[in-house]
Amino acid sequence: MNYILFGDQTRTHLLPFTFTRPVADLRIGILTIREKWEKFLNTKTSSLTEKYLSEKFPLVKEADNILINGTFLPDNTIIEEIAKLKPNQTLVYGDVIIALRLMSEHIENIDLDLLEGITPLETKSEAFKVSHLWDLVSMNEKALRADFELITKGRKSADAGAYAKIVCKENVFIEEGAILENVIINASEGPVYIAKNAHIMDGAVIRGPVAIGEGSVIRINAKIYGGTTIGPHCKVGGEVSSSIIFGYSNKAHDGFLGHSVIGEWCNLGADTNTSNLKNSYEKVKLWDYAVNSFVDTGMQFCGTFMGDYSKSGINTMFNTGSVIGINAQVYGTGFIRNFIPSFTWGSPSNYSTFDVEKAIDVAKRVCSRRNIEFTKIDENIFRKVFEHTYSYRRF
Repeated sequence: MNYILFGDQTRTHLLPFTFTRPVADLRIGILTIREKWEKFLNTKTSSLTEKYLSEKFPLVKEADNILINGTFLPDNTIIEEIAKLKPNQTLVYGDVIIALRLMSEHIENIDLDLLEGITPLETKSEAFKVSHLWDLVSMNEKALRADFELITKGRKSADAGAYAKIVCKENVFIEEGAILENVIINASEGPVYIAKNAHIMDGAVIRGPVAIGEGSVIRINAKIYGGTTIGPHCKVGGEVSSSIIFGYSNKAHDGFLGHSVIGEWCNLGADTNTSNLKNSYEKVKLWDYAVNSFVDTGMQFCGTFMGDYSKSGINTMFNTGSVIGINAQVYGTGFIRNFIPSFTWGSPSNYSTFDVEKAIDVAKRVCSRRNIEFTKIDENIFRKVFEHTYSYRRF
C-alpha cells in the first residue's frame, strides 16, 4: 500500500512552521508526526503539500493510495481502522477527514468534492489533532509519553554511567553513544528519553517528561523542566520549560524559554528571555495567519513561536504570546513586538526588511557549519516565502 500524508486547512493556522515544511514534519513529542506514522505503518510515506514545497517533499503516487491527514497523530485504533478501509472509503472524525483510500493517481487536489460518493467511516479513536500553534505546547507532554512507549517498548536502555544521579531509573531510556556527566535526572513525574550521541554536561538537571534529541548538547548547569522536547543537534543551556525545539537550533546560554516552540536553524542570543505569563494572568492571544489577527488561545501560559532560521540578539526580550516568522533577525532593548513578519531585521525602535539574497547567504553559512548543504531547492523556498509574506512587512 502507498501512504501519502497531506495537510488540510489547518496548515495556515500552523504558520510560520509550515512555511518551510508539510504539517506532517512538525515535531511534537519525541518524533515528528511523519516519523510517528512511519513507525506505526512500518513503511515510508510521501507528501501532498504546497506546490512550492513539493520539490523538497515530493509526492509518490500509485494506483491504490491511502491518504492520511498529517495533522492527526496515529494510535493503534486509527491504524487498525485505516487497514480496513475499502476503495473509495474514508475515515473521519466528525466532519474532518483522517484518511481516505483512493484508487486513482489523480490526487493532487484534495477538497470537499472528493467526499462525494465516498463512504464515511467514523473513527472510534479519541483523535489527537494539531490544529493551532499552541496545540504543539499543550499536547507535547501527552505526545512525548506516547512516543516514549512506542520507541522503547521491548528494548533495553544503555547504562547511564557512573556519574549520573537518576530518580526512577525505570522511566529513563538512554540510547547508545549518549554521554552523561555529573547530571541529575528525575523521572518520577514522567519519562526521560536521551537519544544517541547526546551529551549532557556537568550540573544539568532534567525533570521529566523530557526528550533530548540525537547529537544534542545540554550545557553546564542547564535546567530542563517537564513537557520539553529538544530535537536533534541542538545546543541548550539556561532554563527551559514546556517547550519544543525542532532541531539544529541553539539556545546555548542563560535565559528562560517557556511554553514556546522554536523551529530549525534558530539561534537565541545570550540572556534571551521569553515571557509566558501576562501580569494580569489573562488568557493569551496569539497571531494567527489564517485570520490575519490575534486570536484567543485559551491558555494562561503561552510563550514564543519562532520560525526557521530566525535569531535573537543578546538580552532580547519576547512578549507573552509572540509569533516570529522565518528569517527574522531581532535585537535591541525593550520588548520585541508580538508579531514579527518573516524576513524582518531590527529592534523595537526600527524594523526593516531583511534582503532575501542576504538571508540565503547567511543560511548557507549556518548549514555548512553542520556539514549540511543549503540547496537550490531551499533557496527557492526562501524566495517563495519572501514573496508570500511581502504584505506583512509594511515598516
